Amino acid sequence: MTDITPATVRKDGRSADQMRPITIERGWSSHAEGSALISFGDTKVLCTASFTNGVPRWLAGKGKGWVTAEYAMLPRATNSRNDRESVKGRIGGRTHEISRLIGRALRAVVDTKALGENTIVIDCDVLQADGGTRTAAITGAYVALADAIEWGRVKKFIAQRSTPLIDSVSAVSVGIIDGEPMLDLAYVEDVRAETDMNVVVTGRGLFVEVQGTAEGAPFDKRELDALLELGVGGCADLRDLQAVALAGQ
Repeated sequence: MTDITPATVRKDGRSADQMRPITIERGWSSHAEGSALISFGDTKVLCTASFTNGVPRWLAGKGKGWVTAEYAMLPRATNSRNDRESVKGRIGGRTHEISRLIGRALRAVVDTKALGENTIVIDCDVLQADGGTRTAAITGAYVALADAIEWGRVKKFIAQRSTPLIDSVSAVSVGIIDGEPMLDLAYVEDVRAETDMNVVVTGRGLFVEVQGTAEGAPFDKRELDALLELGVGGCADLRDLQAVALAGQ
């Protein structure tokens, strides 16, 4: 085990290995087949799952389903207003990147054959941003996806005994600030991090994706191990919160 000493008290009073308050409001939307409003501190993301019986043309007849995701930020999710990308006439590279990341994370825990020839599209809309929007989106999207799958089962689009979800998935940000590894960075921390990393982990503790960049000084293996340990621990806590949300009525 890597030694992590959470000595620093952060601006919001957290220790280095402590996450922000996390809430998951399952079933937030009355229209979507699955939905969750998730909050990582002041970051709030609405995740809605739309179920369609059928698949894209390139998958038709193959006996497999499809899960994909789209990510967007509301114009006033940040301190100043940003124009809608639809008005600009093009989707930005960051938006494409995060949408693909969310889709990959979800597909990593889905048995597409068990899903049958059905499509689930997850829309992740950032209502308020304070760091960690993509990690919050992945974590909330899983809850919305799980409910959409159960909706499909009730409607008999999915076989009663099939198990499309083979695991859970969640994500959290980690970083090095003033030489110390920290968990779940808020925006004021993210902008001054020497190393910034997003860790996507399944419920069993397996890595789906690790996105890490040295924004300032390069990091060594000891620091990498410390960041991964923080990330795995944070995702384990998120897994438990997801389970509690899905167990509620």
